[in-house]
Amino acid sequence: MSAAITVALTTGLLTATAPTAHAAAGATLPFTSVEAESATTTGTRIGPDDTQGTLASEASGRQAVRLGSGQRVEFTVPRAANAVNVAYSVPDGQSGTLNVYVNGTRLARTLPVTSKYSYIDTSWIPGAKTHHFFDNARLLLGQNVQAGDKVAFESTGTQVTLDVADFEQVAAAAGQPAGSVSVTAKGADPTGNGDSTQAFRDAISAAQGGVVWIPPGDYRLTSALSGLQNVTLQGAGSWHSVVHSSRFIDQSSSSGGVHLKDFAVVGEVTERVDSNPDNFVNGSLGPGSSVSGMWLQHLKVGLWLTGNNDNLVVENNRFLDMTADGLNLNGNARGVRVRNNFLRNQGDDALAMWSLYAPDTNSSFENNTITQPNLANGIAIYGGTDIAVRNNLVSDTNALGSGIAISNQKFLDPFFPLAGTITVEGNTLVRAGAMNPNWNHPMGALRVDSYDSAINATVNITGTTITDSPYSAFEFVSGGGQGYPVRNVTVDGATVRNTGTVVVQAEAQGAATFRNVTATSVGTAGVYNCPYPASSGAFALTDGGGNSGWSSTWSDCSTWPQPGQGNPDPDPNRNLAKGRPATATGSQDVYTPGKAVDGDANSYWESANNAFPQSWTVDLGAAEPVRRLVLKLPPQSAWQARTQTVTVLGSTDGSTYSTVVGAQGYRFDPATGNTATVTLPGSTSLRYLRLSVSANTGWPAGQFSEVEAYRTS
Repeated sequence: MSAAITVALTTGLLTATAPTAHAAAGATLPFTSVEAESATTTGTRIGPDDTQGTLASEASGRQAVRLGSGQRVEFTVPRAANAVNVAYSVPDGQSGTLNVYVNGTRLARTLPVTSKYSYIDTSWIPGAKTHHFFDNARLLLGQNVQAGDKVAFESTGTQVTLDVADFEQVAAAAGQPAGSVSVTAKGADPTGNGDSTQAFRDAISAAQGGVVWIPPGDYRLTSALSGLQNVTLQGAGSWHSVVHSSRFIDQSSSSGGVHLKDFAVVGEVTERVDSNPDNFVNGSLGPGSSVSGMWLQHLKVGLWLTGNNDNLVVENNRFLDMTADGLNLNGNARGVRVRNNFLRNQGDDALAMWSLYAPDTNSSFENNTITQPNLANGIAIYGGTDIAVRNNLVSDTNALGSGIAISNQKFLDPFFPLAGTITVEGNTLVRAGAMNPNWNHPMGALRVDSYDSAINATVNITGTTITDSPYSAFEFVSGGGQGYPVRNVTVDGATVRNTGTVVVQAEAQGAATFRNVTATSVGTAGVYNCPYPASSGAFALTDGGGNSGWSSTWSDCSTWPQPGQGNPDPDPNRNLAKGRPATATGSQDVYTPGKAVDGDANSYWESANNAFPQSWTVDLGAAEPVRRLVLKLPPQSAWQARTQTVTVLGSTDGSTYSTVVGAQGYRFDPATGNTATVTLPGSTSLRYLRLSVSANTGWPAGQFSEVEAYRTS
């Protein structure tokens, strides 16, 4: 299949479509996936449902088919194939088999199914519930089937939920490379009965500078390999050469030149224990290494990479059923390329860069297909310098995760925040984003998160397609609750379709420019712009032109929009300014502009001292017919009576302001509540309300504890 062919998710299957003018999103895959819910069945379809902890929420497309004893799903084969992989779930504690039929004829072989590797509990992760419900099982059919043929799976007694079937034409086993050292020549047992660990070690020692050959067969290793350098480990193909090991390589350093290709490593990891190195690779392969053509399954992590892995290439691999990450570049990754991989059912971030101890630099995730990470993100970039995320396809994220997260969440120190230019280009996100039970509000399909520190890197998000997000498309947030700013973000050329709530979910202070962002079928409103914490400051959305379909703003920061509910008619008596983004020409110490709209009359904004005039501005989110303002100072008797001279100004665009009420003195007296009311003309319509303070008889600064704006006079 040409690399230019687009791999796209549709309702029924993962198909090849015509090339487009830009690079395709996702990996070029050797198989075609068909969803069970699109097949013929005597079972029961479940979903769609994206509620955390439900079986359907972890399924591809949020739907699957449940089979009781004797019930079946019959797939129409989409392409020539001789093998199939099935994603399925059985109830906790149960195992069984599926009968397999080809064009109505039952095969002698059955497909084993088990809950052994499912139902993972990670109670130490806040917000996690039991998860990882699905597993994968594969079968060589022993015959060739053609497009249009029928392959059916039938439950033999155990309840089985089928999600998706991958049909593949597996090539014949490759032959032994000339001059290579075979592990069987060193005593490895291809039946899987004997322990082949020492034979692998002896073959590696004998083949330094050459190739270790892993013939077709099943090999059991009981401890990890180490000391690998300047060697290639090569199998006959990932369906033919299978190594059973939960800890394949564990080494802290290597001089490099390690190449792992064309075999499978299948572990026996049934729980997530973060202190255990239950990984395909734990540590370093060294510079100039590569991993390609691998089938990795039932491990904690595929590759947990530390130390020197300069210019490592990880490509054309399958990562299935990890209890944690698929791959994590855990600091110090330089020039690493992770491309054209397929990842399904990871138990944490599917692909992650985490700049711990040293920054990841000049590294990229490109043209990967990621589906159903059931805890955390599809792709996560935690810090790093000059990082690229290009042309990836991410679908069906679950709890605690976005499709793509660009974040300064550090977890541990020393951490190296985002720096340089972060390029997020050409990615497609399908049904991405989820409810975060810790925040009690949703995470967007693509999230930029100043979790532990301000984002000052240049973040360029271009050519993004976001479809069927259950909540928002783009989210800007300071997830640690400290209100750190998100700056220097540009979103250019995005297509958003059928987003559940809003296109932009802005909760941090900072700014982003949007251009050529088009949206259709928006669930509630175009923009949710409500800072968290409320006093942290405003997020400015700059319209760079070419935007359409998302001009409205969610009207009430005291409530969260629910998917598909539409923008409710606001209470005509509500305070329009409460919780809205506020700015000022200056502020004193902790008395920031947001204090005047946080709903607490005891906190307050204070301008720079001895620097009149000073102004305070709030963005109401949309043009409003404001008729009355209530200005407050803290009601305590310690606040002496004072008069502030205030001019009220208004604007519809945030740049050109006109005077609404000329300069007047307003009396604030604790004996009468320390409030003042300003009546506005009946023709007033403004989005941006500005109060300019030119004098204060009680203190040499502008001061407001609350500014309330009402439609009613």
